This record gives sequence, structure tokens and C-alpha cells, in this order.
Amino acid sequence: MSPGAGRAVLLERPGSHRLVTAEPAPPGPGEVLVRVAAAGVCGSDRELYEGNRAPDYVRYPVVPGHEWSGTVEAVGEGVDPALTGRACVAEGFRNCRSCDRCRAGETSLCSGGYDETGFTRPGGFATTLTVPARLLHLLRPGTDLRAAALLEPAAVVAAAALTAAARPAERIAVVGAGTLGLLAVQLLAAGSPAELLVVDPRADRAGQGVEFGGTGARTPGQLGPLAGRYDLVVETAGAAGSAAGAVALARRGGRVVLTGLPAPGATGLDPTELAMRQITVHTVFGAPSAAWAHAVRCFEAGLLDPAPLITHELPLEGYADAVKLVGGGDPGVGKVLLRP
Repeated sequence: MSPGAGRAVLLERPGSHRLVTAEPAPPGPGEVLVRVAAAGVCGSDRELYEGNRAPDYVRYPVVPGHEWSGTVEAVGEGVDPALTGRACVAEGFRNCRSCDRCRAGETSLCSGGYDETGFTRPGGFATTLTVPARLLHLLRPGTDLRAAALLEPAAVVAAAALTAAARPAERIAVVGAGTLGLLAVQLLAAGSPAELLVVDPRADRAGQGVEFGGTGARTPGQLGPLAGRYDLVVETAGAAGSAAGAVALARRGGRVVLTGLPAPGATGLDPTELAMRQITVHTVFGAPSAAWAHAVRCFEAGLLDPAPLITHELPLEGYADAVKLVGGGDPGVGKVLLRP
């Protein structure tokens, strides 16, 4: 291994990976080379490993890792040299910037085709990675880069919050108390809701939502009296019945934002119920640039603090163990990081 060489997890195909030597290539025009500080492992990384991700949203072999933070190590032609040494995160979607959706600011809906770091491009389970400089979001000196690795899921939550347009004194429920759910609780709590309920079948995880700013916690079996109560319901669980359960919690004329991605066979929504109760349903997949910027602002203002979610930190050699931890059902497992 040469002095400048690094390492990367290469997922050659579902269930088959190896740790490889990765020689950092000089960044090309408009690109930056980033040294990774920490990278989060999430449910979609487990799907990637198990081969359950839709074929249009993955390209094997791939270096996984779409949640990461790091420091700019080198810049390519046309990039401001002052970026070198700056702490950063970066958007995952490689949007084209020229289609109608990109020009409207909806960069996560780019019609140029799906292309994302960690799924179709090399990701953050590596010593270094190269990304377009235009996708960077810079962080203040001294930023906790462990916590900043969670800014990708925070951006998804920010996209949901911006879409929902929550107003002060509204009654809000968050369905799911995983990483997305607890970050959503933090962000929504900053908007002064009258009520902020956290719902999860794991009573201890629902209770953790109260520590993150919720006003109450329930399991799904305790929701009967609360049906039709909430102005806004943000669903983050991605469980088979969680979308339908979220709609049941919404009041007539209420709003529901779905961010979870359930497996095939999930309970469908009843269009008659939606129409008769005049429920507005929004969906979120990924995050546009505006949501990333909002998440970073909230993080640096102290309104989002992902650090308490982190329970495990492993080296790159622990990739397979990290995947087993995520979604394994152990209530003691929160956010798992790889530390290259």
C-alpha cells in the first residue's frame, strides 16, 4: 500500500464485500476530494447489502455510504482553493441542474435519472471520496463531525418539515422513533407545537422521543382515542401499516407526510377515506438542496443535535457487523457509524 493509499468497502454484489486498497485520484474539474470522518449506516444500506433495493436505484459493484461527513483535502480545476481544510457534508443526488425540476429547485426530482452517492457512485465507507464541489455544504470549524454524519437523514426530515409547513400551536404526531423520527421530533419541537406525540411499537424508543422534545409517547395499540386528532402527521417508520395509521391520526382536512419506504405488501391508503376526510398526503424521497441548507442551519443553530442517537462506532473492517446491527431488532442499537 502506498503512503497516500486509503481503503474502501467494495460491495461487489449482494452479500459479497471486501475491503480494498483505494488510491485517491486527484479531483477533476469542479470536484473536491474529501477525507471521510464518519459515515452512518442505515436501513437502505442493509437493503443494498441484502439485494433488496430496487434495481433502478443501485449499481453494483459499489462503495456504499450515503450519510457521511468529512474535510476537504484537495480541489480540482475551477474550485476555490480556500475550500481545502473545510469541514463539510454533501448532497447525495447528482442532479443535472438543467431540467425543469432542477430549475424549479426540486433537485431530488431531477428528470435526468437517478444517480446518488453510495448507491450508483462511490460513497463514504472509505477513507476518501470525490464529489462535485457544487453539492458541498460547509460547516463551521470545530464542528462535531460524528454528529454531522447524520445530516443526510436530517435533510430528509427537513424536507418533510418544509413540505408540511407546520405552524406554531398545531397538534403534531410523528409515527416512528428511529433516526428519522427522532430527528423529526427535534426539528418540529423547535416550531412550538401545542402537542407533539411520538408513536412507536417500542415503548422505550417512543419514550426517547419525549427526551428529544415530544410532549407524549404512545404505542400503536394506545392510539384509539387519538384517531382524527392531529393537524399534521409525519410518518417515518416505513412499516407495513404505518402510512395507514398516520392517516387515521390526522384530523379532517389534516396533512400527512410519508417519509418511510415500506417493503412490498404494505397496507394501502383508501382513496375514498382520503377524499371524504380531505386529507392532504405528501411524500418525501431524499432531500432537495433547500432542505439540506435548512438542516445544516438548524444543526449549527443547535436545533438539531443528532449526537445522542449514536450508539455504535466501528472501523471499516466492521462493515458486515454494522449491517447486522442495523435493523436487527436490538432496542439498544441506535445510529451505527463507520469510522474510516
